[in-house]
Amino acid sequence: MSTSYTNYATLPSVIISDGILPVPIYAVTQMGITQMYSLPNIVSTSQKAILPVHDDTITITGQLVGIERQAMKVLLETMAEASKRGTALEAYTGGKASGLILISSMTIRTNLQVSTLQFTVNNTKRECIDLVMTLKHIPTP
Repeated sequence: MSTSYTNYATLPSVIISDGILPVPIYAVTQMGITQMYSLPNIVSTSQKAILPVHDDTITITGQLVGIERQAMKVLLETMAEASKRGTALEAYTGGKASGLILISSMTIRTNLQVSTLQFTVNNTKRECIDLVMTLKHIPTP
């Protein structure tokens, strides 16, 4: 039986959870947060309304490594679908919190939905699945 390349004694770079099931990603090579702020116009004047209007997008680039890479891929796909339909967190809190939870050294965010999920494999890294994931913050109404 082969062993994993993942060192479980260390903290993962990113943890994504639906409130119950955590998915650790140990090999994150890049993470970026884009925050776009906008001030909507008041009716048809040139004045701006001061409202907390912003869009957050988080992009994670990394690798799923070792023998558990296929299981992590399936879990991420399942969570991506659940982030659109409703997660365990939403059911548990009665709709007060929804979406996915992201925990990393850069940020802790809630109410996230997966907008893109890309997996790539190549012959030079046989024990890896390259991952690019984009998460968007969807505030609760």
